[in-house]
Amino acid sequence: MAVAVPPGRAAGSGWAWRPVARDALLARAFHSCTELRGRFYLVGGLLAGGTREPSSDTVVFDPARGQAVRLGSRGSPPRSHHDAAPVGGRWLCVVGGWDGSRRLATVTALDTERDVWEAWTATPGDCPPAGLSSHTCTRISDRELQVAGREGGIHTQRRYGSIYTLRLDPSARTYCYKQEGCHIASRSGHCAALLQTPGPHPGHQLLLVGGCNLAEPEVAGHWSHGKIKEEPPVAPHLMEQLARLVSSGQGSQKGPHGLRHHSCSVVGPFAVLFGGETLTRARDTICNDLYIYDTRTSPPLWFHFPCADRGMKRVGHRTCLWNDQLYLVGGFGEDGRTASPQVCILDFLI
Repeated sequence: MAVAVPPGRAAGSGWAWRPVARDALLARAFHSCTELRGRFYLVGGLLAGGTREPSSDTVVFDPARGQAVRLGSRGSPPRSHHDAAPVGGRWLCVVGGWDGSRRLATVTALDTERDVWEAWTATPGDCPPAGLSSHTCTRISDRELQVAGREGGIHTQRRYGSIYTLRLDPSARTYCYKQEGCHIASRSGHCAALLQTPGPHPGHQLLLVGGCNLAEPEVAGHWSHGKIKEEPPVAPHLMEQLARLVSSGQGSQKGPHGLRHHSCSVVGPFAVLFGGETLTRARDTICNDLYIYDTRTSPPLWFHFPCADRGMKRVGHRTCLWNDQLYLVGGFGEDGRTASPQVCILDFLI
């Protein structure tokens, strides 16, 4: 059972992670954490560093009550380095990942109304990736995901990555991959952010950040005005706080260099990145920095806010937006082996 956490903050310059709950069930990394119907669904992950066997647990965290429970339904897939997305306000679709022996491109879904796991079926004409891990799945519509990242294992990786459109049909319990014509940089452990483009008729861009040595975001998709019908979560107070924070900083067109396995959440015009592992140094590779990408300016600017608390270093963690607050869940700490059981909320000190 989750326990109340005494007041305290792991602070950076003008911001802090405030612990709000703690439960051993939440201690994992390289899991997925998806908000659906006001609850966070944690699927799989690695329970300790050095292991190759992913957990098959599904844990549900209620942020309103600060309580975590293990879901007792059968068929929960053993997965790590996967991604997940809500579909139809009911299904939690887990896409790809490592099952302990191989990288998959299959779709397994949790019906949250019945708490039952289902293995969905590929339709004829499906053109799946060779195998996915540390990839991203971004909702383009309620039945369509954009899948980006490196395919295959260490010895079969290509020099470039591919973009796939994954179409889902909950009523038929089927899915179908379609490979898009464009190629992207070979990335693994990156993040994806679907952001509005500025202007009188704003469209949307899908930006990929990290997972390789490139510092600049890469556009993996562009949609003209009106094509994207997704309604992002409303977080007016958090947006205001982020705007105040970036107004206190110095923007740059250069983003984080060589970052992977960090978290990313879109809050209005901002992409909020935290933690991860840097590829730019051999020691002390796990980070606790906050990066904010501000698309209100042209060109967009990056803002970097360091953190002095080494206890907040995280890799393989997740952030979730709910009720106008950003939550930090799980991840390995500074040693890269010990999973954090804490849930924290992003606070601001300005």
